[in-house]
Formats: sequence, structure tokens, C-alpha cells
Amino acid sequence: MNKFKIGERVEVLDDTIEGIVMGIDGASILVETDDGFHMSFSPEELIGKSSGTKIRVTNFEVAQIKKEKESNKKPNRQVVKPKERNAPKMEVDLHIHQLAKFTKGMSNHEMLNLQLETAKRQLDFAIRKRIQKVVFIHGVGEGILKEELYYLFKRYDNVKYYDADYQKYGMGATEVYIYQNL
Repeated sequence: MNKFKIGERVEVLDDTIEGIVMGIDGASILVETDDGFHMSFSPEELIGKSSGTKIRVTNFEVAQIKKEKESNKKPNRQVVKPKERNAPKMEVDLHIHQLAKFTKGMSNHEMLNLQLETAKRQLDFAIRKRIQKVVFIHGVGEGILKEELYYLFKRYDNVKYYDADYQKYGMGATEVYIYQNL
């Protein structure tokens, strides 16, 4: 049931618009504003304006309305730039001097095994911690470590691997993408 009548003076609640009800069509009320415009409003947006009647609003009601309006606002999310979004989250340098203090007395086979064990341990860590991208820096060299890394990565069903960003790493790095929902 509509509480407004044609010819009644009304005011818009959230605006400084006043006018006279010109027509009522279901849930829509046509108002002619004091400026001569015809605008349509829902009954919840209007309040009757009798001559001399003042509306009293308590501070509590104002606070409730402010709280309601602020709760309807979307939270500000930090925008991540596309370049940062695609940046690797984790880098693993497999150069032997980064992994062992002394390489004197180590055979090439022992150094390669240390590098591969480190790569496997770091990849397993990244999978456990749900890190999506890992860059393994292996250097250019003869390509033996790179081939062994590819062999290691093929054992995992939830990873794909490809050459890392050439501008940043040159030809000496491989990026691994870890699928999270398999």
C-alpha cells in the first residue's frame, strides 16, 4: 500500500530534491521537482513534507545509517600490476659456488648431484608452500645441469617448465610453473 497521494509535497531522502507527486504507478512515484523536472522514485526514497513538520533524527540513527553505507562499500584491494603479477616468486641459484663453500676435491658427478638434490628439495618446498613460479638459475655451461633438471621436472605431473625471462636471466635459467589444483 502506497502512503503518498497525488498533489502531496515530498522530499527525496538522500538528495536535496523536493517536489509534488504527479502520479503513482505501482512501485514508482512520479514527482515534479521544484525546478520543473519529472523524476521517478520508489516510495522508500521519498518522505512526505507537510508544512511546518520537522523531522527529528538522533545521532544514533545517523551513526547507524553511516555504518550501513560504509558496510556496503567494496573493500579496497591492492592492484597488482601485470608485470609484478607475472614476476617469479622464488629464485634458486644452482651455481655450485652458491651451494658449497669448498668444491676442491669434489668430482663433477658429486657437484651435479648436489645441484640436483638442491633443485628437488626447493621444488618440493615450493609445491608444499603453494608457490606458483620458481626460477632455477643453472647457468649456460655445457647444458648438462639443464638437461638433468628437465629430466627431474618431467617426473612431476603438476609442473610445466620453460626458459625463464631472457632479459633478466639470459639463457641460463629455467622457470617452473606449478599447477595448484590437480
